[in-house]
Amino acid sequence: MLHNSHSLTRLVGELKKLPGIGEKSACRLAFHLLRSPANIVALADALHEVHSRVRFCSVCFSFTEDDPCAICSGNRDESIICVVEEPQDVLAIERSGAFRGKYHVLHGVLSPLSGVTPADLKIAELFERLKTGTVREIVIATNFSVEGEATAIYLTGLLRNLGARVTRLAHGIPIGSDLEYIDAATMQRAVQGRSEV
Repeated sequence: MLHNSHSLTRLVGELKKLPGIGEKSACRLAFHLLRSPANIVALADALHEVHSRVRFCSVCFSFTEDDPCAICSGNRDESIICVVEEPQDVLAIERSGAFRGKYHVLHGVLSPLSGVTPADLKIAELFERLKTGTVREIVIATNFSVEGEATAIYLTGLLRNLGARVTRLAHGIPIGSDLEYIDAATMQRAVQGRSEV
C-alpha cells in the first residue's frame, strides 16, 4: 500500500467492508479501478444512483425503485405469501419461475446470540398484511441454517391459528447428486419429506 496515499488507503478500507473481500482482494480491486479512471466514475455514478433511488417496498420490504415494487403491484396470486430472510432470496426464487405469489422480506433471522429478536424483523408488518383475510397460504422460505430453522418454527407457531395454511419449502437431495455423498441430516429430511409418485 502506498504510505502517502490517504485516499487509496481509504478506498481499500471501504472495499474490505464488503462481504467476502479481504485485504488482498480490496487492494487488487483498488488498483484495477485506478488503472481505468472511467471505471471509477462509472462505479461512483452507479453507487450514487442506487443510494438515491432504491428503497424498501412499503408492502413486501424488498428493494425497489418504484413503490410498491413490480411484484407487489403486478398480477400475482395475492392468496399466497412467501416469507424470506433477505431481498436476494426473492431473486433466487424468482429465477426458478416456480412461484407466482407475493413475498414478505423479514430482513434477517432470529439469533439470540447476536441479539436479533422478533422486534428486529419485519414480523409485525407480516401480521398487518394478513389482516385482510385474503391470504390462504404462507410459505416459510428461510434458509436451512440453525437460525433459519428457529425462525421458521417461531413463525409457524405464531401463524398456525390464523386460518391460513403454513408450509415450508421442501428440502432434500439436490438433482444430480449421488446418494453416497449426501450428509445424514439431508438424507433424513429427504426420507421424512418423501412424496407420492
